[in-house]
Amino acid sequence: MGEFELIQRYFTRPTPKAVLGVGDDCALLQMAAGMQLAISSDMLVAGRHFFPDVDPRTLGHKALAVNLSDLAACGARPIAFTLALALPDASPAWLQAFSDGLLSLADAYGCELIGGDTTQGPLNICITVFGEVPANGVQRGTQPGTQAILRSGAQAGDDIYVSGTLGDARLALEAMQGRIQLPAAALAVARQRLEQPTPRVALGLALRGIASAAADISDGLLGDLGHILERSARGATVNTEIAINLLAAHAHFTGSSGQFGNIPSPQLALQCVLAGGDDYELVFTAPAAQRAAVQEASRTSATPVTRIGQIEAAPGLRLADGRGAAVANTYASFDHFAP
Repeated sequence: MGEFELIQRYFTRPTPKAVLGVGDDCALLQMAAGMQLAISSDMLVAGRHFFPDVDPRTLGHKALAVNLSDLAACGARPIAFTLALALPDASPAWLQAFSDGLLSLADAYGCELIGGDTTQGPLNICITVFGEVPANGVQRGTQPGTQAILRSGAQAGDDIYVSGTLGDARLALEAMQGRIQLPAAALAVARQRLEQPTPRVALGLALRGIASAAADISDGLLGDLGHILERSARGATVNTEIAINLLAAHAHFTGSSGQFGNIPSPQLALQCVLAGGDDYELVFTAPAAQRAAVQEASRTSATPVTRIGQIEAAPGLRLADGRGAAVANTYASFDHFAP
């Protein structure tokens, strides 16, 4: 099977949102009046971001989900995406499953595949996603007026929230690499979160005009919250007692005594939650006066949210237990180029 037959068979579909889709040197998108284009790219590399023998259908899902998560963090509505795909070989069975997973998620969010590239080489997936957000928003310093939720808007006194659950993807990775053992039920929950994350697009849209800042959690809660703090020139305190209960698999390996069954220690669970990565949930901030609005956004988007801390004027990211006592922050989020 040649390159162009491969594209035609597995990745060419009608693109009613695009002026021009797959088939020419460029695709053409026409933005509606008063809208801005939101753009994000993510790359997934075999052996680095996923196991080489992963189910190709779930891989197709995740490849697009991680990009949609970036749009969600900005409060942008998905429009279209491009796919650059390097393949060791053109296996029809692999390509069919991969494209099924990819395009099923694309259909669920109304996001059209409008172009890209294929080549032979080590398995590598790069997606660029395009979304739209209204331009008639608040002007922030030198930033243009926009309704996009930026990382730079957090203010002292704002609440800090996270969506969904955290830490399960890292827990699954620990188990799949043989460093811990998990009960089958706990592994099933955790592995689902690792391989098929849910992009929180509906929540991101609902938070426009409510959230003061947001980021998607790809490299770990503390690391991605740290990006908000850096861009906003603020500090924060996070409640670790609340955070540890964000692990969805918690109930499957925690006994009635509250002790972690097959997990070496609660510290590992907290490491997964605070710095595990691959969660693709949202961390966002909002003024305390917006608590009812945040809960309404949670309800209308059918996405649970949890308040885990507060933005502070003093720089730095601090951890505290349920009584307010300081907890040592020894949690390092993922960095591709860390020594």
